[in-house]
Amino acid sequence: MSPWAVPSETGALTDVLVCPPDHYRWIPTNSIVRRTLAGAQQPSPMALAAQHGELVAALRQGGATVHVLPPEPHLPYMAYTRDSAVVTPWGPVLTQLERPQRRGEYAAIIDFHGGAIWRKSSAGTLEGGDIHIIRPGLACVGASGGRTDLAGAEQFAAWLRAEGWEVRVEVFDEHFLHLDVLFCMAAPGLAVACLDVLDPDFVAWLAGHGIRCIDVAYRDAMQLGCNILALGGGQVVSARGSAALNAALRAEGLTVLDPDLSLFTAGGGGPHCLTCPLGRVE
Repeated sequence: MSPWAVPSETGALTDVLVCPPDHYRWIPTNSIVRRTLAGAQQPSPMALAAQHGELVAALRQGGATVHVLPPEPHLPYMAYTRDSAVVTPWGPVLTQLERPQRRGEYAAIIDFHGGAIWRKSSAGTLEGGDIHIIRPGLACVGASGGRTDLAGAEQFAAWLRAEGWEVRVEVFDEHFLHLDVLFCMAAPGLAVACLDVLDPDFVAWLAGHGIRCIDVAYRDAMQLGCNILALGGGQVVSARGSAALNAALRAEGLTVLDPDLSLFTAGGGGPHCLTCPLGRVE
């Protein structure tokens, strides 16, 4: 049985899994990084380590114990620990990564959890950036047909529905990589969302569950503006480059911890992507 449980995206974060970017490099696997590679050199290991260190410092400042996954030289995107597993109230779910360059990440996840996996994705593809455990009893899963397809999303949704949860499968364009490029929870009842892109029915569904959205412009969303991590207790991690959003979050009374993550957002991932919550308490 797993010691880890995450009942929501906004409960107090007690434990989180990260992976140092020792072997990180930009690889052209999504629209964001392809644009980056068209006009930039690969980032230096020293600069990557410094930015990742800022993230780890913010997580610890927010009260979380940080656990470290050993990086593998042949898996440059292991730093994005969100995608290869997601922890539910019943323990970890091993996902099914779509890109060949990332599929090997499953091995380190199994080793870390000692085999104590609640469920293993086996239908289609499923990635953690598309999974949002909004609050106890309520979740949504993005299905772009790319990183997560309908078969993978529906299999995961069925597991939660069997536990009595309401789960919405939200279809969106795979140009946006994962749903967490367009939507993330900031605090109970408050999300950040790119309203220009998201289906109005999805926004209405959120509103029907008492969740209002801070709007993030398309241009900012494509720079990973929506990709934030709620720490609970009125705290949130948001990249320093998201100045307008961070001001809006502070106007809501939230404490914003804002590490410089520009080298990672240029590769297609922000604070949400770079972290896998292991434990939260409501």
